[in-house]
Amino acid sequence: MNSKTLYISDLDGTLLDSGATLPEFSRQGLKTLCENGMNISVATARTAATVVGILDGTGINIPAVLMNGVCVFDLQKKEYVRVNPVNGKAKEEIVKAVHSCALAGFFYEIDGTSLRTYYENLSSPGAVDFMRERQEKYGKVFIKIDSFDDIIERPLVYYSVSDTEEKTRPAADILGKAEGLRCEYYKDIYKDDCFYLEICDEKASKKTAVEFLKEKYGFTRVVGFGDNYNDLPLLEACDEFYAVENAVDIIKEKADGIIESNNDGGVVKFLLEKGV
Repeated sequence: MNSKTLYISDLDGTLLDSGATLPEFSRQGLKTLCENGMNISVATARTAATVVGILDGTGINIPAVLMNGVCVFDLQKKEYVRVNPVNGKAKEEIVKAVHSCALAGFFYEIDGTSLRTYYENLSSPGAVDFMRERQEKYGKVFIKIDSFDDIIERPLVYYSVSDTEEKTRPAADILGKAEGLRCEYYKDIYKDDCFYLEICDEKASKKTAVEFLKEKYGFTRVVGFGDNYNDLPLLEACDEFYAVENAVDIIKEKADGIIESNNDGGVVKFLLEKGV
């Protein structure tokens, strides 16, 4: 194996199975590969609050790309090594669109080593399920506030909501044109009737975060894995990219190859065949 190669995978729909868990086969496989010197990391829309628990016991020690590239997190030191905050005017645009479209989502703040997650209401089933799952499985803390206007001066980095297309599409159209912002909009793989809308600074993406890892840690080659629209920036950052069998069509079309599905442990099987 080329010691300067970084192997980096999306989590949901790619490394995780359809139950949003990491199978024991994959956990043990990753541990073996890392112990033998393979450089492995993840690039996900998730936050450190859930990723640390998901990757426990895998041996992965390369910083992870989180929140679709908003930040890079050192899994060993439990600290952020790169953060892209949203600027003041852009934050105001997000809040304005959220209120005008009556969305029930979550605003994230990174202040030093602390991640805080704020919400105004839980008026949609998607918001309720999102919060409950993360509270029950990972012990994540959510902070109820009266209005996002009250935290507009805080170091906010990311807004995320999962709801019906009818509720989310108007906000996606508005924020997709807003100056200083990048908008990710794609189908929720766990719920047929929901779409994810995720907003961050225009300079934050899986692509720029992987480029940061490549430069900072001296990788000369990057091999990636993904399944959904928010993995397109990751694909652009890779020298080789593979789609899992369950990936959306555009990812399969642009990938260098197609591997077994997330439920079949496709990524780890591929890596084990590569060897170390």
